[in-house]
Amino acid sequence: MAFLVSPGVQVNEVDLTNVVPAVATSIGAIAGAFEKGPVGSIQTVTSEGDLVSKFGKPNSNNFENWLAAASFLQYGNTLRIVRAESAIVNAGANSGILIRDDDHYEQSFRAGQGSHGEWAARSAGTWGNSIGVAICATATAYEQGLSSNNLVNGAGTEGATTITVDDADASGYAFNVGDMISFSSADNATIANHADLTGHEGIEYEVTAINTSTNVLTIRKKDDPNGAGLAAAVADNSFIRRRWRFADLFDRAPGTSPYSTQNSKGTADELHIVVYDTTGSITGFDVDVAGQRTKAVLETYAALSKHPSAKTPQGNSNYYPDVIFSQSTNIYWTDHPTAGSNWGTDISSGTAFTAVDTPVVDSLTGGTDDYSLTNGEISIAYNKFADAENVDVNLIIGGSSSIAADTQANYDTHGTMLIDLAEGRLDCMAFISPHRAATVGVADANTQTTNVKNAANTLPSSSYAVLDSGYKYMYDRYNDVYRYIPLNGDIAGLCARTDDVADVFFSPAGFNRGTIRGAVKLSFNPNQSQRDDLYSARVNPVVNFPGQGVTLFGDKTALTTPSAFDRINVRRLFIVLEKAISTASKFQLFEFNDAFTRAQFKNLVEPFLRDIQGRRGIDDFQVVCDGTNNTGVVVDRNEFVADVYVKPARSINFITLNFIATRTGVAFSEVGGA
Repeated sequence: MAFLVSPGVQVNEVDLTNVVPAVATSIGAIAGAFEKGPVGSIQTVTSEGDLVSKFGKPNSNNFENWLAAASFLQYGNTLRIVRAESAIVNAGANSGILIRDDDHYEQSFRAGQGSHGEWAARSAGTWGNSIGVAICATATAYEQGLSSNNLVNGAGTEGATTITVDDADASGYAFNVGDMISFSSADNATIANHADLTGHEGIEYEVTAINTSTNVLTIRKKDDPNGAGLAAAVADNSFIRRRWRFADLFDRAPGTSPYSTQNSKGTADELHIVVYDTTGSITGFDVDVAGQRTKAVLETYAALSKHPSAKTPQGNSNYYPDVIFSQSTNIYWTDHPTAGSNWGTDISSGTAFTAVDTPVVDSLTGGTDDYSLTNGEISIAYNKFADAENVDVNLIIGGSSSIAADTQANYDTHGTMLIDLAEGRLDCMAFISPHRAATVGVADANTQTTNVKNAANTLPSSSYAVLDSGYKYMYDRYNDVYRYIPLNGDIAGLCARTDDVADVFFSPAGFNRGTIRGAVKLSFNPNQSQRDDLYSARVNPVVNFPGQGVTLFGDKTALTTPSAFDRINVRRLFIVLEKAISTASKFQLFEFNDAFTRAQFKNLVEPFLRDIQGRRGIDDFQVVCDGTNNTGVVVDRNEFVADVYVKPARSINFITLNFIATRTGVAFSEVGGA
């Protein structure tokens, strides 16, 4: 504190309430190929429903990784996912183009990308090829009487499913598939939203196809699942009134927004947007089937603005590219329609935005999938988790080691990469299953044992990795099939569940905490002799015990050296101790290395260790931080040293029960009894 140079009172406050903070222990991490979702960036999901929403459903190409992720979420509620980048692109209005995520969009596409068209799917994949986007930008596009420009040309008979008009695509209005049309005997421009022609009162028809060379419209009665044709005959030269196919979803036609009126901006700035499913693969309802139109709608946006500074009454942006970016889960805006020549400009009062009097309809195309990842692509994806300082993960799920190909070599590459990642961070563990061909489809259990052991023997020794014995057979409800998936998602999940029901330093194995969920059977169910061989090879057996369920029956790490760290609970205990204490010790940086700072450090750490001891995590501890390890040489190097000695609690792996029979007259004290 500063010295006073004249009489006075100086108040100072010293905070000695610092504690060792709690640290996360149950955050999972996985990378791989998915149906949809952001590419190359870390995304967090908290449930299986969230996984489906962000990354799509499993399919025959990615089910191992997808279901491993879903299996983890049965035990834990925080999973970080990276979708690997490969030969995938987003569907677009004109062609496909890769937009990795929101950051990539803002950097490269937010200002408009003309060659790509008006829209792009929100993420890469063929799923985006099912998206349609319709813009209704004027009252005329919303609804109009076609007057004499498009009269009925030739009488239409009752029940007919086609009608000929004067001009289907050039004069007055270009019909779109999906338009709602009605007939009347007078100029439809003067008639409200119904027909007055005998037999057609209040009836509308949906245009399902257009032959522009013959000016023939194929029609069906609105919302009639049977596709009925004309309710009655239509006379030659009858008038036609048309409405936008999605007009019923909005309460009025677009006009001039209150913002533009109040701020003397341009007129006719409003537009409506509908995002819909063109094939039914997203919603299950085909927009081109009568009666399913509204069910196939994904998103609707009413009365958005073409003006870049437009605001809602609440003060939020109402500019349509901004609203789409902030609210849509299906599309990005990438450019204005070609006909909207002054859309997106700051035009003043008295000027109208360019009228586009026909609905602008785009069906996105060009989206591609790629599930055949290379080892390099999957490694790049997992490497997104490498920054321990900024990315908090604890349980790295290996998923499928067969992404590149189901071979021992790919397993070696994949497993070694995961171990290197965990050891580079030093605050998490990697969970690895054998490659698929080691156990799935192999009939002989001894051969399976040999295969799993051989796979494990190729991986480096590490206390930061956990190896399991195979695959579980589970039901994939999204595809109504049973599939074999690697157990590493479950083993990581058991660790997360152990954190909830016990503590991080308890073993996740055994009948109390090691029950595997969702397993119908195992690809490999080792017996006692085979379990002995696996355990000697650092592999934790997963066993289906009759009447007791599928259980993790081992808690070894992949460390080959006999040590306390060859057990999962001990490694996870030390991860927590090291992470929590190192986080707290950062506040000692740039303080003086004197007795006060050392005492302050001990007073910070010892209560934390006593708490862990009280929760049965350690048997005993000692913290040394004094002049014995902070010598003058250490102090002069601007260093600070603290030695934390810990006796970790050990899990029981082996039980010996001795049953001793004695003669009737023998006292138990004579044979060592109590």
